[in-house]
Amino acid sequence: MTAPVHILIDTPAAGVRRITLNRPEKRNALNNTLRGEIFSTLEAHDRDPEVKVTIIRGAGPAFCSGYDLSANNREGQPYHTSDGLGNWSRHVVDGWFRVWDLAKPVIAQVHGFCLAGGTELATACDLVYVADDAQIGYPPVRLMSPPDMQFHPWMMGMRQAMESMLTGDSLSGREAAERGWANRSYPLAELESNVLAIAERVTLLPSELAAINKRSVHRAMEIMGMRAAIRAGTEIQALAFQTEASKAYMTRFRRDGASVSKLLSERDANFGDYRERGKD
Repeated sequence: MTAPVHILIDTPAAGVRRITLNRPEKRNALNNTLRGEIFSTLEAHDRDPEVKVTIIRGAGPAFCSGYDLSANNREGQPYHTSDGLGNWSRHVVDGWFRVWDLAKPVIAQVHGFCLAGGTELATACDLVYVADDAQIGYPPVRLMSPPDMQFHPWMMGMRQAMESMLTGDSLSGREAAERGWANRSYPLAELESNVLAIAERVTLLPSELAAINKRSVHRAMEIMGMRAAIRAGTEIQALAFQTEASKAYMTRFRRDGASVSKLLSERDANFGDYRERGKD
């Protein structure tokens, strides 16, 4: 594997490998290079007998702000997905199920913003631990589309899912844990040490048994329809881009930071949250 550009890899404890998303100037926004590095590293860990569990965290002030809207994400995709309408949503859902289907557990360590595609990355992990004051949400539902990976009803139940989809409002880390999206929340200063302690407990299981235990939970969710529902949701997401409101909004995007930042601020201004929180 070539040297990564957008991630750092370390081994904080025996059997524990850690991936740090390292685009802090972009709040670790997911472009195709970063996504490809995450997948290839996780797959390498799955083949490495020295690794029993992987932690994913973010450098800087955020875990992950979502997909990089200033990049052309249709070019250089890290794996093949059939082309045509809905390619992007089908493509990213394919990726998140690549994480879901790994043998070895993956833990998300979430702080700061965890938005849109960042919530999809964390959801694809097996365990999720968050800072109490993290901001977790899917604001693109306000002017763009429902999620590519429509996990909300499965992780948080119908009522919270509906509120999240009809407002785009964020949950704090504490609220996300209370509603079932995350396992637990901790004060930010205690998050890393607690995640590492949990990872070390996971390493006490033989890897082959951990893989079967993990798969048993996934099979139960799949029998209830989770995988089929999330895949079916990709066509719903693609359909949303054909609405007049979404088309009008998307035609104003330009692949530069200033344009994207302006439009995201415009989207959230009436709600007074995310980057607009605390502004007059």
